[in-house]
Amino acid sequence: MSSEKLGMKRLSNLDYLRGLAAFGIMIYHYSCWQSKDLAANTFLGRIGIYGVALFYVLSGLTLYYVYNNRMRPVQNGLENFLKHRFFRIYPLMWFATIATIILSRQFPNFLKLFLNLTGLFGFVRWDDYYTVGLWSIGNELVFYVFFIILILSLQKSRLLFFFVAIGFFTMFLYFSFFVLNNKINLADQWTTYVNPMNHAFLFVGGFLIGMIKIKIPAWANVSLLTLAIITFILYPVPGSDQILLVTGYTRLIFTACCFLTVLCFYKLEAGPPTFVHKPLSRLGEASYSVYLLHPLVYTSLNIAFNSNLLLFASITVFISYFVYQYFEKYFMALGKRRQFSLFSRLESKKSKSKIAPGELTLTFDS
Repeated sequence: MSSEKLGMKRLSNLDYLRGLAAFGIMIYHYSCWQSKDLAANTFLGRIGIYGVALFYVLSGLTLYYVYNNRMRPVQNGLENFLKHRFFRIYPLMWFATIATIILSRQFPNFLKLFLNLTGLFGFVRWDDYYTVGLWSIGNELVFYVFFIILILSLQKSRLLFFFVAIGFFTMFLYFSFFVLNNKINLADQWTTYVNPMNHAFLFVGGFLIGMIKIKIPAWANVSLLTLAIITFILYPVPGSDQILLVTGYTRLIFTACCFLTVLCFYKLEAGPPTFVHKPLSRLGEASYSVYLLHPLVYTSLNIAFNSNLLLFASITVFISYFVYQYFEKYFMALGKRRQFSLFSRLESKKSKSKIAPGELTLTFDS
C-alpha cells in the first residue's frame, strides 16, 4: 500500500474523531439546555470539556502534517497559510455570529461586534463573544500565530523549537496548578479558563504528535486506545463541578488521554467497513458546522417543538452537512484561487505543486 493511501486512511480516522467530538459537544449542550445535571463524573460532562481539547490537538497535528514541508519564511508561504485559514474559518463564523445576534433580538455592541467579526476578540477579549462555543474559535485564531512561530522555529533549529514547546507546557502547568482554583466553580472562572494561553499546549501537543514517525503495531494501537478511553470514562474525580477536570494532576491525566487518543487514531491504518466509514466521514466533514450551528438550530427548533434531543441532533447533523456542502466548500474553493493572492510575487514551484487528496482534506481542517 502506498504512503499516500496510508496518509488518506489516517486522515479519515482523524475525520472520524473530529466528527465524534463535535457530536459529543452538541449532545452535551443539548442535555445541559434540557436542565440535565452533567457533573464532572459523567461521560458527557467530560466530553463537554475535552471535546474541545480534542479539536485543538487535531488542529495542531493536521496543520503540522500539511505545512511542515511546504511552509517557508517567505511572503508566499505565510500568505497561502493565512489565506486558506481565512476562507476556512471566517465565513461560517460570520454567519453564526450574525444569526445569533438576529435571534437574540438585541442591538449589538459595535466594539464587541467588530472584535467578533475580525476574530480579534481571541487576542484581547477572549470571553466576549456572541455565539456559544465561539471562544474556542478565537483561541484557534491565536494558535495560528503560534503555529507560524512553531513551524519557523522548527525549520531554524530543533533545539529552539523544543525550548518554545517547553515554554507552552510550562504555561499549561501554571494555569492548571496555580491560576485555576479547584475550590471555585468553573463558571466563576470562565474568563480565566477560556484564555488562549490556558489551552495553547493542547495545540502544540498535536504538533508534537505529527513529529512522531514511528509505526505502532495494530495490537499496540488498539490496546493504547482502549486504555485511553477506559481511563477517560472511569478515572475518579472527587466532586461534581467541572473545574476538577481542568486543574491539578487530574488535568494532566485527561490531557494525556486526549493526546493518546489522537495519536492512536492518527497511526491506525485499518479502516472500518464502508457502512461505518461513510457516516463518520460525513460527520467529520461537517464537524465545524455542527459545532457552530447547533446552538442556532436548538434555539430555532425550541420555539416550535418541545425539547427532543434525538430530533434536534438529527436535524442539526442534516443542516450542518448541507451547510458544509453548499456554503463551507464554496469558500474553501475561493481560498485556493490565485486571484485572491495578497501579493504580486509569483508562488514558488513547491507551492504550485499538486496536493495529494489526503493533504487537501487536512489543509482545510478546522
